[in-house]
Amino acid sequence: MSRIRLHPSGREVECASGDTVLGALEKAGYALPNNCRAGACGECKVKVVSGNFDQGMVLDMALSQDERTQGFGLMCMAKPLSEELVIEWGTEDAKPKLFPPRENQRFVVTDRIPRTPRIVELRLRPVGPAMRFWPGQYITLGNERDGAPARCYSIANAPRPDGEIVLQVTRVDEGQTSLWVHDKLGIGELVKLSGPYGTFIGDPAVESPVLCLAAGSGLAPILSLAEAALRRGYRKPVDLVFSARERSDLYDGGLMKYWETKHRNFTYRPTLTRETCDGMLHGRIPEVLAKQFPDLSRHSVFVAGSPAFVADCVAAAKALGATDEMIHTEGYFGQAQPQTAPQSHLTPY
Repeated sequence: MSRIRLHPSGREVECASGDTVLGALEKAGYALPNNCRAGACGECKVKVVSGNFDQGMVLDMALSQDERTQGFGLMCMAKPLSEELVIEWGTEDAKPKLFPPRENQRFVVTDRIPRTPRIVELRLRPVGPAMRFWPGQYITLGNERDGAPARCYSIANAPRPDGEIVLQVTRVDEGQTSLWVHDKLGIGELVKLSGPYGTFIGDPAVESPVLCLAAGSGLAPILSLAEAALRRGYRKPVDLVFSARERSDLYDGGLMKYWETKHRNFTYRPTLTRETCDGMLHGRIPEVLAKQFPDLSRHSVFVAGSPAFVADCVAAAKALGATDEMIHTEGYFGQAQPQTAPQSHLTPY
């Protein structure tokens, strides 16, 4: 086991024997730009400040002899030889590069679970290669033959080796696609997903206390982000405040208790707006936020829900000191269409 240290931030990542530097960084949530993953394009080129590594077979056009003399290496092929390898990599360069979306990826519905009277959870497994996505992103799902146009749904889980994708779909009385999901889509059926889309992902290189605010199925991308952060050993406090009308609208309480038990830095705070219940907050999030978090000047804040909910929460967070660059939002519109990131933000598969 070797240790990779990022300079100048000083953050450290463990690298298992046989893993490349790129692979170790990706496992830890860092998105080093890359393309070919075979030592031929040069996109993953960084300067090695100290330590020894096996560069492996790479093309001179991707890494010249002069660059090698200066200490540069291609991290897609580099494997640490020394106990510590220090690479020059600032926070700005550590921001995620997004995977280009792909259309009509085939998945099978392996399970459907009622979460609340109006939210059903779908569990989907890929027929082909797994969809590569960042926690917090979304896909589109629909079936034109059944009168269900493609609509956007956030992925409710972090990436998994088997490629499973979890969706949480709210029933909308005038929503053709949500009604199709709730009333017609069954276990074992084949569906087509397009994606991933969205930039509700933050910067994995930033380590600050995290506050997540969600309402309804806006919990989905928050679950994905929180699972990924906790899985990679995030040590700063992570608080999740979830707003629901009544207790019957709360879901995933068992998962929340598991996370609180396993990760001491995680705290779940449900709040009800139309019902009072012992041990829970009462009131809309903008109304209860100040008593729970009087100073948000050092927090990363993630907000997901309806546009009105997001706007009110952002205003409340800013009033408590949250800064624009540390606030990340995902607002759901009834007829939302997918937004593709600019080419400069994409990294090829």
